[in-house]
Amino acid sequence: MDELDTAIVRELQRDARQTNRELARTLGIAPSTCLERVRGLRNRGVITGYRATVDLRALGRPVQALLAVRIRPLSREVIEGFKAYLVTLPEVLSVYVVAGGDDFLVHVSVRDVDRLHAFLMDRISGRKEVVDFRSSIIYQHVAGDVITELD
Repeated sequence: MDELDTAIVRELQRDARQTNRELARTLGIAPSTCLERVRGLRNRGVITGYRATVDLRALGRPVQALLAVRIRPLSREVIEGFKAYLVTLPEVLSVYVVAGGDDFLVHVSVRDVDRLHAFLMDRISGRKEVVDFRSSIIYQHVAGDVITELD
């Protein structure tokens, strides 16, 4: 990645809805050069998609939690199966397979604490591979908007 690729990625993270012409104008390059560079970034797997950021409160899902889950037996098949199950659940925002004392960290969003409790009881605790889980309510969530290459 050179300086121009980095600038393109930064600008698209800031506003992925801008047109190629707007992006090129912001960066001071020709639209054809910009289009070629963006295609190259997609082809190399640097840009993997575009998405809208949504307000969970506006969707009626203001309560967020992180779940730390341990499963057994620890095998590729069990891990992949549980991960595949989690991503089908509408409450689940992100799934992380991690090392350490826990096997998964799961970010969920629900309407209220009663629904979180029901989710834990109905969707997590009853799974035969789950041996332990803990939940932590998220009071505030702040994410960096722009990701850049590190030196």
